[in-house]
Amino acid sequence: MGKQKNTPTNAKGDRLVYSDFGDRQYTAATERAVPDLPPQQQDLRIQASRKGRKGKTVTIVSGFQSSPATLATLLKTLKSQCGAGGTVKDNTLEIQGDHGDTLLQALSKLGYRAKKSGG
Repeated sequence: MGKQKNTPTNAKGDRLVYSDFGDRQYTAATERAVPDLPPQQQDLRIQASRKGRKGKTVTIVSGFQSSPATLATLLKTLKSQCGAGGTVKDNTLEIQGDHGDTLLQALSKLGYRAKKSGG
C-alpha cells in the first residue's frame, strides 16, 4: 500500500483545489442578477440571419431583459404561432425560418416594443 497524502478538505469532505471567493456556499452572492422587466420596458430587435447555419435562415429576437424561465415560456408561445422550432441562446430567441413579420405582430400583441432590423 502507498502513502496517503494529507489534503485540505472543507466541511462537506470534498477536496478543495482552488477558490477565489472563499467557500462554495456563497455562490449565490457572486452570480449576476437578471432584471425581469415588464414587456413595455423592453426594446427588442428582430432580424433574419444565415451566418454559421449552412445557408438556413433563422429569425433572431434579441434585447431581452428577462429571466430564463420567462424566455422559455415566451419561446414556446412564439414557436406555436410560427409553426417552427427554436431555442434560447444567451438571452436571445432563435426561431427557425424567416418569420420576422409574424414575430413582430405576436410580440406587439404581448406588449413588447419590437422593431425589425437589417434588410
